[in-house]
Amino acid sequence: MSLIFMHMALLGDTWVIGLLILASIVSIGVMFERWRVFRKNQGDLAALMDGLAAGLEKGDIPGAIALAENSTRVEARVALAGLKNFPKGAAAVEEVMVSHWLREKLEHEKYLIILGTLGNNAPFVGLFGTVLGVIKAFNDLGLTGQSGVSVVMAGISSALIATAFGILVAIPAVVANNFFLTRLGEIQTNTDSLSRILLAYLKQEKAK
Repeated sequence: MSLIFMHMALLGDTWVIGLLILASIVSIGVMFERWRVFRKNQGDLAALMDGLAAGLEKGDIPGAIALAENSTRVEARVALAGLKNFPKGAAAVEEVMVSHWLREKLEHEKYLIILGTLGNNAPFVGLFGTVLGVIKAFNDLGLTGQSGVSVVMAGISSALIATAFGILVAIPAVVANNFFLTRLGEIQTNTDSLSRILLAYLKQEKAK
């Protein structure tokens, strides 16, 4: 086992840096793809909620359905699923909206695990590359017979590039992952609020 590790070490940190470059490309690709998905959730949420509340208050279910259909927001799609099941009662509407939201949540969470994994582990991969680079530097020094602080420092400084590159890959991944998770949390809060409006109307109608 030690022999295998020595062979890996003698390869230096070049292959680790190559791996980190590939990881950074994947990370940027995921960021752009997720940005396109979240960017679709546009529209005036306040106007949507006020319009649905006003329509339900008047008993205009077809109008509320039309309003939800014309919106591109996730919250509107969840509300639409509930509105189409109004005749089945509050319990059925609640279950349908929860089910639809879970599907939407899975769609928006897709690939975020890649950003989270890269953000947490890229620095360690870079550190591993630095360790390999240091081992190779000292091995090369032993083979050449050169000595001196400047020679040792040159090898170590070169090896530290891998750690720096790992941190460089991790920071944008962590920032992007936190941003998308925050946006998803906001969408979930808005969806819960809109769901409560629909359920409140149904319970009010049942009480009449």
